[in-house]
Amino acid sequence: MRVVAALVLAPLTIAVAWIGGWPWACIVIAAAALLYFEWLMIVGLSGNRVAAAAGIAALAVAGVCLMMRRMDLAFGIVAVGIVLAAALVRERRIWVASGLVYAAAALIAAIIVRRDAEIGFVALMFVLLVVWVTDIGGYFAGRGIGGPKLWPRVSPKKTWAGAIGGLVLSLVIAAGFALLGFGKMLPLLLLGTVLSIVSQFGDLFESAVKRRFDVKDSSHIIPGHGGLLDRLDGFVAAIVFAALIGFMRGGLDGVGRGFMVW
Repeated sequence: MRVVAALVLAPLTIAVAWIGGWPWACIVIAAAALLYFEWLMIVGLSGNRVAAAAGIAALAVAGVCLMMRRMDLAFGIVAVGIVLAAALVRERRIWVASGLVYAAAALIAAIIVRRDAEIGFVALMFVLLVVWVTDIGGYFAGRGIGGPKLWPRVSPKKTWAGAIGGLVLSLVIAAGFALLGFGKMLPLLLLGTVLSIVSQFGDLFESAVKRRFDVKDSSHIIPGHGGLLDRLDGFVAAIVFAALIGFMRGGLDGVGRGFMVW
């Protein structure tokens, strides 16, 4: 089921990413909303439907604002949503706010990286593929080689062999993009390395949150994989990092180019 789900979801994600525009924005908004709801499930507050609805509504409106190139409104809507959602619960307000920040960061980053018409798709695919092969390499190297644990207190199954295996495959992806003419070899290898490490930290971060609340999976929506948060934890960290780098180098309208072109 794990393989079948991946074979269905991966091509679908790539197809929508290639189309870009509103189809990509819609799938990102839906994913962000589910990330937020699964976060509430982890922290034991999914039963508060009003707080969940307030956060999801804020994410949806923010996504529309981003597509209209109104970043200021998007941030304002998210800020209002955070305050309102936190106010609607009696406990664990910091966790509610942090969950909405997490989902909003993923939403904003995934939209603005793809928005560049010329190279946005390439930049997004670079991030996606690095994250995917980091996960695949980590799984097979960890199972096949084993050895010392990476951080047993947070994630008892992850090993140093898995981390290195994922990193090696990310370098293969980076080298492939360079050979195809999408950038210079050395900078792309460096980006691949950093993205692989960032995505693994994103995975560990989600594992730490689940361990804090004694939860195994964020949900069971994806057969063989668990929840969407379980599958996108590394991607969220990597795409936010990519968006920050792209914004610093290319500005708001050149995030994809700023990240990819060196």
